Amino acid sequence: MAQAAGLFLVDDIMLVAVDENINDSDIVALQDRLSQEVYDNDAKGIVIDISALEIVDTFVGRIIAQLASIGVLMDAPTYLVGMRPAVAMTLVELGMTLPTVKTARNLQHAVTRLRAAR
Repeated sequence: MAQAAGLFLVDDIMLVAVDENINDSDIVALQDRLSQEVYDNDAKGIVIDISALEIVDTFVGRIIAQLASIGVLMDAPTYLVGMRPAVAMTLVELGMTLPTVKTARNLQHAVTRLRAAR
């Protein structure tokens, strides 16, 4: 079975690529891996890329919120990138404002912001 998310360390920033086929067991594994990798690598930030997601529901919204919460709790500022307009509209319609999640237009924009904040 292919993984539905990838974790990559670039310099001291963890990149999380979320695939459209992510499921409950994948998200639990991803949360465990992410928190351990942030700790082991002393990551200074997290970027969650959801550009592969064409549609979202409350499950995906919960995933995003949970991943961002890991960053908050581990003092690793977290950015969400790759959000399509339809995804943003759906999250708003579902009442999911994700107040702890920072957004950036793309990966480069998020990395630039994280580096500038140091």
